Amino acid sequence: MAAIMFSAMVLLLLLGFPMMVPLITGAVIGFTMMFGGFGQMETLIQQMLAGIRPASLIAVPMFILAADIMTRGHSAERLINMVMSFIGHIKGGLAVSTAASCTLFGAVSGSTQATVVAIGSPLRPRMLKAGYKDPFTLALIINASDIAFLIPPSIGMIVYGVISETSIGELFIAGIGPGLMILTMFSIYCIIYAHIKDVPTEDKASWRERLSSVRLALWPLGFPVIIVGGIYGGVFSPTEAAAVCVLYALILEFVIFRSLKTTEIWAIAKSTGLITAVVFILVAAGNGFSWIISFAQIPEAVLSAVGINEAGPVGVLIAICVAFFVACMFVDPIVVILVLTPIFMPAVEATGLDPVLVGILITLQVAIGSATPPFGCDIFTAIAIFKRPYMEVIRGTPPFVIMLVVAAALLIMFPQIALGLRDLMYN
Repeated sequence: MAAIMFSAMVLLLLLGFPMMVPLITGAVIGFTMMFGGFGQMETLIQQMLAGIRPASLIAVPMFILAADIMTRGHSAERLINMVMSFIGHIKGGLAVSTAASCTLFGAVSGSTQATVVAIGSPLRPRMLKAGYKDPFTLALIINASDIAFLIPPSIGMIVYGVISETSIGELFIAGIGPGLMILTMFSIYCIIYAHIKDVPTEDKASWRERLSSVRLALWPLGFPVIIVGGIYGGVFSPTEAAAVCVLYALILEFVIFRSLKTTEIWAIAKSTGLITAVVFILVAAGNGFSWIISFAQIPEAVLSAVGINEAGPVGVLIAICVAFFVACMFVDPIVVILVLTPIFMPAVEATGLDPVLVGILITLQVAIGSATPPFGCDIFTAIAIFKRPYMEVIRGTPPFVIMLVVAAALLIMFPQIALGLRDLMYN
């Protein structure tokens, strides 16, 4: 049964069908083979609907809406100016500023694609003018944008939390340490690159200009304060934090900055609705598929066949990293989380691994795969936004992928990088 299901899914993928079609087809094939026809198909439909029933999923469209509002407004520009005023004058400062701005905006939006657009669009021309090569610039933008997967709020973490029944609040807090670690690694590489290529520096900003940029960026910096401070302080849940972010974004861009007009609300709502519909259809289809393979005990059979259950905690973590990394090179990250998480959860539970650590590693692998050839989703976002050929976009990615793999290895060896802050706040 498993061979027929997966063969049909691969065939549909090769024929160019959107991922929701292979997922639903695989689930339907498995259901009919197990239950002898379509007579009880409402059971499968109920399982699909159950996938989008958890209240915590309400946070997904909320964060998408908040990111859309901010991308069209002035939040990204103000964050960029603040970072540039402090480190733009050092060797490699513009590249470091780009990485830091991507991290900050990721902490505001939770979306890698939104970060590529909001930060990459204004900073790529500036980096090219300063003397950075385009392959390096493009690789930096798409890889630094993927830190948004780790810095809260993260849509990937929300989906993983729902599927694995792990605390989304704990995942959010645990992602901060690894995100900052990766930003530090990227920054060091940018400085070394700038010295090797002898890239000119920017003019040094005065303290008056710096204070002015901080003052202008205070409002956008309120987003991570709301999310992290509100959740940690027990003021509201992650879902409620998403709703507060939307309200804050509306007040910021429509009332305080006046960067948007009320006539644009329809376009923003339509864009958010389209993205949300795709995400929720994928989640529903993925839950139906996960239920089928779990009912058929396919995960247990696969894990037993490859001997992961006997590999111990480190072996399970390595297997998870490899599986998610490779899968995200070809398939949308949310789909990979939906399909692979139920497969590995029995091994995670059997080895006593902390599901929060597993979630952070999965999220990191999703980030790596999203910017890795051949089909990482952020690569094609960059191609569409910057109108550059495929080979030019991927040419500069290897050093960043290596750094991200090293980051994953460090998390496996030193889990407190992720769990230290979580333990401090929740224990």
